[in-house]
Order: sequence, then structure tokens, then C-alpha cells
Amino acid sequence: MDSVIRAVAERDHEAIHQILTSPHVIAGTMRVPFAGLRQTKERLSPRLGTYQVVAEVAGDVVGFGELVTEPEHPRHGHVGDLNMVATRADSVRQGVGRMLAEALIDLAENWLNLHRLSLIVFSNNEHAIRLYQSLGFEIEGTMRRFGYGNGAWMDAIMMARLRGA
Repeated sequence: MDSVIRAVAERDHEAIHQILTSPHVIAGTMRVPFAGLRQTKERLSPRLGTYQVVAEVAGDVVGFGELVTEPEHPRHGHVGDLNMVATRADSVRQGVGRMLAEALIDLAENWLNLHRLSLIVFSNNEHAIRLYQSLGFEIEGTMRRFGYGNGAWMDAIMMARLRGA
């Protein structure tokens, strides 16, 4: 696979929008259907402590990842949130999510000196849970009725990876 992970560029906004508004991404995130391109562009605008990357295969954007930190909070500055790892529907289970997550873990640990990475995943997303566990994340707890979508309540799992633990 001829692939690269790189920072989001303005030319990527429409491709990322297509990913973020895909039914499988909406089902696994707190996003809702019918979000407009303007909303995606606002999300992609630069913010202190937020790092956004895309996975590009053969020149096409096939995945999006986001790491959120809080550098303005010194007592929490060692923590990052793996806020989003999403792939295009035709790239699910092709290793794209793993590449994105590994790149963000490398950024967090080897460049930002973060010691704790956390994430939240819906409990029915078994594939993502297995991926995160294979990357060293451990389940810390369950949040019941954390989200609501498609007419039903959804539980979520808190996971974290501690460097040097």
C-alpha cells in the first residue's frame, strides 16, 4: 500500500467531510447526520493543542485522525485525547486506522512528551476496541448511556495508554 500520514491541508476538507459524514463514522462517533461542509471546515480550523492528520493512499485521502491536548492547563499538560480515528468506508479494515493511530501515538509520546493517552469508544465497536488494545490501550471503565443515536442509548468505554507504566 503506497500510503502516507501527513498534516491536514485545506485541499483535504471535502474528502474529510465525506469521511466524517459517512454512516459508519456517524454511528461510531458523537456526530449527527446532515452536518454541513461549513461545520467540518470549522472543526478543521487550527486550534492550539489540536493535531489533525490524514492518511493518503495513492493520492486519495482515506482516513482522518485527531489528537487533542490541553497545553494551557499545566497540571493536565501530560495528557492527550485520541479524539478521532476515522476511515473512508472502502478503507475499513485495511490498516488505515492502525496507521493513523500509530502516527498519533508517535507524535504524542516522542514529540509532545505526553504520558497518558485516552480515548472513548462505543462499547459495540468491537473492532476499534481490539485495535486500541493491540496498541497498548487498556479499558478503564464503562460510561452507561453515554450517547444516543439511531433511536437507542449507547454505552461507551474509556480506554487509556500510560507511557512508562
